[in-house]
Amino acid sequence: MTVRIRLRKTGAKKRPMYRIVVADSRAPRDGNKIDVLGFFNPIVNPPEIKLDTIKFDEWVKKGAQPTPTVKALLKQVKKSEKEATEQ
Repeated sequence: MTVRIRLRKTGAKKRPMYRIVVADSRAPRDGNKIDVLGFFNPIVNPPEIKLDTIKFDEWVKKGAQPTPTVKALLKQVKKSEKEATEQ
């Protein structure tokens, strides 16, 4: 069993919203989840991202593999956290 950190689609038609979840790689996109780490709302400007980085790091230590999209979102979150601490 491979565990992945990926996006799970929620929201209405033409108004997507995503949850960042830990799930088995064999499960369907909107199927069973193991844990919820945050959410991503691409509709608002700028896009809203909330991610529990502590939980994220714990899951990566356990062997969960983030998808490329989640890696990019994590990079944005860490960049915004860094900017917030510098001010």
